[in-house]
Amino acid sequence: MLLLERWARIYYKNMDLKDVTDDLSDQYNYRIEQRLEEMMRTNPSYRNLDKHNRELIFDLIKKYKEKIRKGIKPSRLTVKEDKYYLYQNRIKLGLTYNDLEQINNLLDSFKE
Repeated sequence: MLLLERWARIYYKNMDLKDVTDDLSDQYNYRIEQRLEEMMRTNPSYRNLDKHNRELIFDLIKKYKEKIRKGIKPSRLTVKEDKYYLYQNRIKLGLTYNDLEQINNLLDSFKE
């Protein structure tokens, strides 16, 4: 049991947004949210995201999850439109350029 806990700490310490979205179609929303929260707490490069930004990321994950569950892979155009919307409304949403870059990496992981 102790070995498993050590592995989990190492795994989550290096966790990235792409790791949160692995096997997206097989996960429940609460599990995705748990993994996202764990990543935010343990990965120092994502600690700058506030609660509002986390909710925005979770909403994007849920949006793409529904498409993936139906067997539809998100197109590059859909991802590009979401990126454009976020960039246009970055001030209203309170996003910094660092936040945008991290969210763009997440959106890129959904591309076909």
